[in-house]
Amino acid sequence: MAEYRLYRLKENARQSFRFAPHVSGAAQVKRKDYDDGEFRMEAANEYAAWHALKDTEDAVRVGDVLEGPDGRLAICKYVGFEVAEWVAPVLKPVEEPAPSEA
Repeated sequence: MAEYRLYRLKENARQSFRFAPHVSGAAQVKRKDYDDGEFRMEAANEYAAWHALKDTEDAVRVGDVLEGPDGRLAICKYVGFEVAEWVAPVLKPVEEPAPSEA
């Protein structure tokens, strides 16, 4: 069995996720929209983890992300699990001040 780490979608982001259009390819998820991922569990795959937790207070909900032992992410959607990846924040280049003329 493999260890899975569960990242919970924050409640303020859950509503916008619910109404977001379905995308093809890997879902782009923002780390800031998820809680820290301290919950871990052993399971054969994402669906086994979902099934083991489905009737508990720790149930995997739509929008939550499971990280596998190899670092691969799977996001829970209404139709099952799909591949996901963290979106790196875009850093704006620091503009250097123009040299002053003396």
